[in-house]
Amino acid sequence: MRNSILKLAAMSVAMSALAVSAPAFAQEEEAESGPITITGGITGVSDYRFRGVSLSDKDFAIQPTLTVKHESGFYVGVWGSNLAANAGDDIEVDLYAGFSGGDTITYDIGATYYVYPGISSFNYVEFTGKLGTTVGPATIGGQLSYVPSQDNTGNTDNIYVATNAAIALPDSPISIVGSVGLEDGAFTGGSSKLDWSLGLTANVAGFTLGASYVDTDRQSTFAFKDSSAGVVFSLAYFF
Repeated sequence: MRNSILKLAAMSVAMSALAVSAPAFAQEEEAESGPITITGGITGVSDYRFRGVSLSDKDFAIQPTLTVKHESGFYVGVWGSNLAANAGDDIEVDLYAGFSGGDTITYDIGATYYVYPGISSFNYVEFTGKLGTTVGPATIGGQLSYVPSQDNTGNTDNIYVATNAAIALPDSPISIVGSVGLEDGAFTGGSSKLDWSLGLTANVAGFTLGASYVDTDRQSTFAFKDSSAGVVFSLAYFF
């Protein structure tokens, strides 16, 4: 995606998956139900931000998701979102698969195929590895994502390294969430890009509310002021 789409309107997927709005490998809460677990949900965001860059031209986006996971740790899923107006369909569909597990230290190794219906020349694949652990009230994690050189990325690769944290406030449904990421390669125009976010999430009556300040070290990446600072609000329901 991101390489071509953002050349048109926003190039195109954390720490808060709600605020930054990227597909999250097997992130949804799971319930015990035999060897196969099906989870999903839908999120509404005031701005679809991907690694600090607005892909919805700072407009509202709806993002459904569905994941099927086997007790072995293998999972497959799909995630979608509307995008800013561009020369083709204004939809992104992410097909992902991977393997996750762990106890004290969790791991998640997977791949995502970014699909743009009607604009197949924008499609591309990315591989991601994640590690996480809990320290007191804090959950911390890191990720490394790699896009190998392919025709749809201008035959150039891309690397993204990020860390994130969530701190649950005692006797409260509220958590403080934040992330910092560094990206370099096909989707950064030849120079590295730093992004960061800081916000709050709260579980209320079965819904997850979120508000995060999102920023980067540049004003524009692929479209005018698409990387400038902003506050992203979110409302999500997961099952």
